[in-house]
Amino acid sequence: MDFGRRLLVLRRRRVAVRFEWRSFIICSVLALAVACMVVLALMTGSYQLSPGQVVSALTGRESGLVHDIVVEWRLPRVAAALVFGAALGVSGAIFQSVLRNPLADPGIIGFSQGSYTGALIVILVVNGSYWQLVGGAVAGGIATAVAVYLLAFRRGVQGFRLIIVGIGISSMLGSLNTWLILKADLDQAMAAATWGAGSLNGVSWTQVVIGAACIAVLLLLAAMSSRPMRQLELGDDAAAAQGVRVSATRLGLIVLGVALTATVTAASGPIAFISLVAPQIGRRLARSAGITLAPAALVGALLCLAADYLAQHVAPTPLPVGIITVMLGGGYLGWLLITEARRRL
Repeated sequence: MDFGRRLLVLRRRRVAVRFEWRSFIICSVLALAVACMVVLALMTGSYQLSPGQVVSALTGRESGLVHDIVVEWRLPRVAAALVFGAALGVSGAIFQSVLRNPLADPGIIGFSQGSYTGALIVILVVNGSYWQLVGGAVAGGIATAVAVYLLAFRRGVQGFRLIIVGIGISSMLGSLNTWLILKADLDQAMAAATWGAGSLNGVSWTQVVIGAACIAVLLLLAAMSSRPMRQLELGDDAAAAQGVRVSATRLGLIVLGVALTATVTAASGPIAFISLVAPQIGRRLARSAGITLAPAALVGALLCLAADYLAQHVAPTPLPVGIITVMLGGGYLGWLLITEARRRL
């Protein structure tokens, strides 16, 4: 442990992993908060449970009705909020780091809308299976990313230009999505509109397991790409001087971020603003010079769990989690815009 440089170094044989000491503490506190939020969500409902009953059900020491309530009914939704929130946090961290802009969010720059469009086509036109829905969401998100990237490319890609182009593409896709829903049958349109608000209602273990497996692979790739991502934050010239293939690396990271967003969208619909808010909160808590993935993932998981908890309990009937995240994220976006405007004056 190196207190002089505030680094925590873990060594095992020839492998050494370094953490900033403050980031390590913050991540530990966030992980504890996430665990407490998980237990609270599993306890609360029409059938109230104690923390001991929840822990016993999770460890297999409880059977009968309590086991069914915790493991079969509530845990899939809580696990989905945990995994999907972490994925959205990392996705937002990738975009904000690569584009060096706190407004870089897959929802704002159109990638979430593209995933939603691909999924809507599968739902309303093809009436496909869950795997086809996943494929449609990923294909729609990647196609939108490629279109935005090509339209914003002019002797390289600048973050601000890509965001402006993305906002325009997002508006166009939003109109297309509305037209698709209006042309659909009433039952399909209602289902698509509810799903499009971003909802964890009715999430099954199948969706959680498939989504978690895909997200685990993508998070591993993101962790492996963290070093070139941090080098890109220094600027294209500095990154190229350190041996980074700037255009290829940036495009690969964008595809990785889109894949994370599309995987979540395929399972739960577009959950807005978590990918915008989580990286900035994580960076401020860790007081790091740039965006870091671990705090962003933990803050994203905590925000999604808290938002879903509010969505279930603040109204007489459960609400889509996306409604809560839009309400909270909209206020944060307004504060962020005012802060950035004052900083530039």
